Amino acid sequence: MSAEAADREAATSSRPCTPPQTSWFEFLLEEALLEQHLRKPSPDPPPVQLIVQFLEQASKPSVNEQNQVQPPPDNKRNRILKLLALKVAAHLKWDLDVLEKSLSVPVLNMLLNELLCISKVPPGTKHVDVDLSSLPPTTAMAILLYNRWAIRTIVQSSFPVKQVKPGPPQLNVMNQMQQEKELTENILKVLKEQAADSILVLEGALKLNKDLYVHTIRTLDLLAMEPGMVNGETESSTAGLKISAEEIECQVCYDLGAIYFQQGSTNAAVHENAKEKFFRTKELIAKTGSSSLHCTIDEERLAGYCQACGVLTSSSDDSSQQATPYSQIHSCMKSGNYQDLVKIFLEDNLALSLPVQFRQSVLRELFQKAQQGNDALDEICFKVCACNTVCDVMQGRTIDIQFCQLFLKPSKEKIDFLLEVCSRSINLESASESLKRKMAAFLKNLCLGLEDLQLVFMISSHELFIKLLKDDERKLLIDQMRKRSPRINLCTKPVTSFYDIPASASVNIGQLEHQLILSVDPWRIRQILIELHGMTSERQFWTISNKDFVHAKQLFAACLELVTEFSPKLRQVMLNEMLLLDIYTHEAGAGVSGERPPSDLISRVRGYLEMRVPDIPLRQVIAEECVAFLLNWRENEYLTMQVPLPLVQTNPYVKLGQLLAATCKELPGPKESRRTAKDLWEVVVQICSVSNQHKRGNDGRVSLIKHRESTLGIMYRSELLSFIKKLREPLVLTTILSLFVKLHNVREDIVNDIAAEHISIWPSSIPNLQSVDFEAVAVTVKELVSYALTINSNNHFWLIIQADIYFATNQYSAALHYYLQAGAVCSDFFNKMVPPDVYTDQVIKRMIKCCSLLNCHTQVAILCQFLREVDYKTAFKALQEQNSHDAMDSYYDYIWDVTILEYLTYLHHKRGETDKRQIAIKAIGQTELNASNPEEVLQLAAQRRKKKFLQAMAKLYF
Repeated sequence: MSAEAADREAATSSRPCTPPQTSWFEFLLEEALLEQHLRKPSPDPPPVQLIVQFLEQASKPSVNEQNQVQPPPDNKRNRILKLLALKVAAHLKWDLDVLEKSLSVPVLNMLLNELLCISKVPPGTKHVDVDLSSLPPTTAMAILLYNRWAIRTIVQSSFPVKQVKPGPPQLNVMNQMQQEKELTENILKVLKEQAADSILVLEGALKLNKDLYVHTIRTLDLLAMEPGMVNGETESSTAGLKISAEEIECQVCYDLGAIYFQQGSTNAAVHENAKEKFFRTKELIAKTGSSSLHCTIDEERLAGYCQACGVLTSSSDDSSQQATPYSQIHSCMKSGNYQDLVKIFLEDNLALSLPVQFRQSVLRELFQKAQQGNDALDEICFKVCACNTVCDVMQGRTIDIQFCQLFLKPSKEKIDFLLEVCSRSINLESASESLKRKMAAFLKNLCLGLEDLQLVFMISSHELFIKLLKDDERKLLIDQMRKRSPRINLCTKPVTSFYDIPASASVNIGQLEHQLILSVDPWRIRQILIELHGMTSERQFWTISNKDFVHAKQLFAACLELVTEFSPKLRQVMLNEMLLLDIYTHEAGAGVSGERPPSDLISRVRGYLEMRVPDIPLRQVIAEECVAFLLNWRENEYLTMQVPLPLVQTNPYVKLGQLLAATCKELPGPKESRRTAKDLWEVVVQICSVSNQHKRGNDGRVSLIKHRESTLGIMYRSELLSFIKKLREPLVLTTILSLFVKLHNVREDIVNDIAAEHISIWPSSIPNLQSVDFEAVAVTVKELVSYALTINSNNHFWLIIQADIYFATNQYSAALHYYLQAGAVCSDFFNKMVPPDVYTDQVIKRMIKCCSLLNCHTQVAILCQFLREVDYKTAFKALQEQNSHDAMDSYYDYIWDVTILEYLTYLHHKRGETDKRQIAIKAIGQTELNASNPEEVLQLAAQRRKKKFLQAMAKLYF
């Protein structure tokens, strides 16, 4: 017995021993303890991380006497460590699923190479040149394990990987991670180069048709002994753990199918090979049983592969292909047979065989085709979306926003189809009460969301609605709708036709309201009103119609004629109402096109504000409309200088209008002339302040109560918002919007400021910061900018504000949309240069951050060129990211900075990405980017690339 064998025997026996060196004793003791643990009848599985520890120790480089780093020595210590790692893997029966989940690519590569080495596979031997049938069973199995792992790793590397959120940066940890990343990339590069050989090795293994054996702890011990001690046992056909031929074929077929399926993305014909392997795997699982000890296949994943292959390959057996909904849907999408597609979705609403993610992906594809100009698909999009929505309702999921958008304009046809979907999605005889309740709630909410009476009747008279909702539930629904809108009346009993409604009180009221709208005869109107008030006291009948200005003017004229003879005060009241009507008429008509109002109307508005008639109080709504009217038509001089002081002191709208007019009049002006801006600021801050009250509770504690709608200001915030939404003059809107933006930015916990025009005129601090309701301010800013964009959707300053709001609330895709839109509207869709006061460095930096957080790293690098000083640090860091969601190398034509292009060339060379490196070299080689060119040529080249890039971004985010 050799000294090494003696040491091993001493370490594994229970007898104490005193080894010559303490370090050797530690290693041998560790080996003995591990073996004792593994040889238990049913030991707990050892942590796979032991493999990592053993191999790391064995692969540590050594340092010689001259302090030079040397490769790890092939000594006894390192051989024992490698053997221990192999034993842990052997205990796990070489299950690649377990090993791949727990070990990194470099560690598993090292482990399997050690297995090849100990299994007597000569280093440097090409596995494809070896005849597996002539090798010992354990050696052949080692080669199979390595090549199975190789193609599995290639397949796994093609899947997207969720980025782990990094912790606090630590230099040594980051360096270690970078080294492991580079090592993994190098191994993957080698595996991909040898992929064809690995496939041939596995295809050859399918022809062996014999059982093989894999190394166990015992066979590894025998191999570690000196040659004289082995006696040829490991060369026999029975050494190790037996793996049957069927199990080997099953595993190899599955792994080959996966690599063929992956290669099918670039070569569709290979899908046939994948299909053959996957279906053979299914046959073998059925034959050997899913409880095989050494064959672990994810059967759900296998089923998915089989379905995908069935769809992607043409089958001679049409009946088998048509049996799966996936293949039918694929065929319909390919041929444009969308009516059959809708039928499949309808049928599946009852069968529920299609996963929700698949349903959504089909709808997304239809939306994309519709957006490319195929208007005929709009109806199909709604129908598929309706099927998905009802399916979601039945399974307790929330309704998608896409359905709400498509249902913004309901029609008879849409309601008809939706009711058909609902009817075909539930079997009332067998459905559970829970399903019935879900469907009933959906139909009820559908009714509550409709304003068209006829569409409501279509639903409430439908057979499904009647069966699902009881009489008392239908009556309750009607009461809810009455409270919501006084103009909607429903018959409590279902009807078959809109025209077959019985002559109930509700119908009579509706008919009388209709006559009231059409009537212009004052005596007839009086009679109708008397009848209506006799039938119900819950209505305000003057609200049943709006914008019927011609008829309303006739009625007011009739009223004026009646009251003139006996009541001067009522005459003035009628004149005031006629003024309000004339304002409405002009603003809804000629005013929309920008035509100034006649001078007599402006004079009447001024006269109303200056009017002093005893016992006739100013009606607030008329004063509000008059002030908004004067602001919209730039009567700033009058509001500032000529409005009577008592009116300013008593009417909040007049005071607000005067301050707005004075502030707008001074823009732009010197700092010392902005006293009115400060006055307006203080008024608005007071309106947005909350009144705090202390209340003592039952437990004796004093709590602080904040009242959202404070009475501290001249009006409520909701009243201010309502008044602002009557304004259309851009300068006035910009002024009040910039004030609220500044107020939003003043808060202490603000992270991202919002930019606005003229923002510098406002004070930069508030004495009592805690009193301001900043939540209400934020809501107001959002509402104001949304309203402003309805007035002028091409105002680039307002668009920037909207983008900043989305940026501040982490909605980065929407923020990019509005940043790009702001640039597009002021540059003729980027055909001209975007003004520098629009695309400031702050805007560009925010666009960069948006792209970075959306994982569009190439876009980040390109945008770094837009800054006044190119941000190379951010650009280079972005280009190092490999998990990019943008088009990457297709964007290289938009880069004009040669330094960035040179870095890209270096980066792709380092990664071994030859094709991408050539694209970068081609981009550098363009003559217009030559540094020797005149500055004008270089500027023109940069401008041309800016234009094309921004236009490409706009198409992506619009």
